Amino acid sequence: MEHIQHIATSQGTVQVNANERGVTAIGFVDTIDEASPSALTQEACAQLTAYFDRKLRQFDLPLAAQGTAFQLKVWHALQQIGYGQTASYLDVATAIGNPKSVRAVGSANGRNPIAIVVPCHRIIGSNRTLTGYAGGLERKQFLLNLEGAQGVLWQ
Repeated sequence: MEHIQHIATSQGTVQVNANERGVTAIGFVDTIDEASPSALTQEACAQLTAYFDRKLRQFDLPLAAQGTAFQLKVWHALQQIGYGQTASYLDVATAIGNPKSVRAVGSANGRNPIAIVVPCHRIIGSNRTLTGYAGGLERKQFLLNLEGAQGVLWQ
């Protein structure tokens, strides 16, 4: 059974989806699905609230994202990028042992279903510029600034 819960943030409504194995999706939403919370969605919302309040730097949640083996490998590598740190697609491709897979890493990054907790927002261009983000570049900039990434390059 899929459980759903929402939290209001300064950047809009965030929806958390989870099943019995873990969190399956986190993302900014414009429409609110019917809530059916669980202990896990409540914990995820509490941790996200603490993150937005600058009281949490590392999430501790079981994750159950669905993806290809390659996508799962990329999403795991994203989780190794620390709070306030950034990396490029090439950095991630190198970290997974396939430096020629930059485009595929970009594609997997764009399909990450668990925003913020799997920090795809920490990926920037090799030239240290903001690159695409499913939640929008303004939200990406906000998240990076929240974390103090790169000394807050993007004011």
